Amino acid sequence: MSTLTLDQATQILQAALKAARAAQYKPMGVVVLDASGQLVTFAREDGASMFRFDIARGKAWGAVGMGASSRALAERAKDNPNFFVALAATAEGKFLPQTGAVLIKDAQGQILGAVGASGGTGDEDELICKAGVQAAGLVVG
Repeated sequence: MSTLTLDQATQILQAALKAARAAQYKPMGVVVLDASGQLVTFAREDGASMFRFDIARGKAWGAVGMGASSRALAERAKDNPNFFVALAATAEGKFLPQTGAVLIKDAQGQILGAVGASGGTGDEDELICKAGVQAAGLVVG
């Protein structure tokens, strides 16, 4: 069974922030969680809002918990809003089905964790998360 290492998580985080700076996005917060939803690493860029951690974690936590990208969860929430509101309440506010987080998988497709971002649009957040996972030599899920 593979696990996400601190080195891999750090690579993901640094590459995501590098992608954000290259694209000149607003200041970002990026969080990397392991397969059990536990924090591995987080960074909030200078000038980023105090909400960045909670939002990025909520996106990543939902993704890893449900085994799907936060984009997929946002789409599912449109068809079943009551379930997703109840799920967010059950998760004590840690679950946020909004675009901006992707799963981190190994070459065999096993979920190692998730990375979530906050600071730009959902598409921008997702884009830097994907860049981070790919830069670490892992698979985006």
